[in-house]
Amino acid sequence: MHILLLEDDPAIAQTLIFTLKKEGWQVVWANTLAKGFELLHQADELSALVLDVGLPDGTGFEFCQKVRAGDKHAFVPILFLTARSDEIDRILGLEMGADDYIAKPFSARELIARLKAIWRRENIFTQKSDKADKSDLAHTNFTKTIGVHTWRYQAHDYSLFLNNQALTLSKTELAIMLTLLANSTHILSREQILASISDHPEHRLSRTIDSHIKTLRQKLGEVCDDEIIITHRGLGYSLC
Repeated sequence: MHILLLEDDPAIAQTLIFTLKKEGWQVVWANTLAKGFELLHQADELSALVLDVGLPDGTGFEFCQKVRAGDKHAFVPILFLTARSDEIDRILGLEMGADDYIAKPFSARELIARLKAIWRRENIFTQKSDKADKSDLAHTNFTKTIGVHTWRYQAHDYSLFLNNQALTLSKTELAIMLTLLANSTHILSREQILASISDHPEHRLSRTIDSHIKTLRQKLGEVCDDEIIITHRGLGYSLC
């Protein structure tokens, strides 16, 4: 397991690093937001982010938001570790895409147990979900009409158009859209979408699909007033 620890208190950080490494896990440590982003961009693979909220140059909330809005590590599990125990802070962190929250003072063993629980839970979710059709559309030019809307895709430059208007999408956003287009007559659960777009869904978090859907809706709204992606409460998403 590869863990990025963002904590500005050296004493707490060293205790955590020692305990996490005893589990056989690799740990990189940053004590500022800037250093955290530097290590994040350098990392090829991460199994979890453990984030303090209060930092000298910002907050763990900011770090979480940028991670979830990005592409490379958008699905990495996030656990907040902070002195803030107010309910509003816990809710804020979870709504931003965090997966758990521990208030200081804490037990390092509890942190390990919570990380293992996150990985176990997400692995179970992925194993239980059926994959959506793994679309080959990414390698094929196509034009497809769904309802009153026409979609056109250019495989050579990975360009997707809605009603002849180009969409500016990240790699993950494009993968989600192509999956929805390939399964346009079905409602897809978060886990199905995740399993379809990721080669290693057991290391990804299904709830981050919500963050990408939110961003997709904003981008689709820039070129079309209609609701394109429909939420089916308790079930998942489909195209309108």
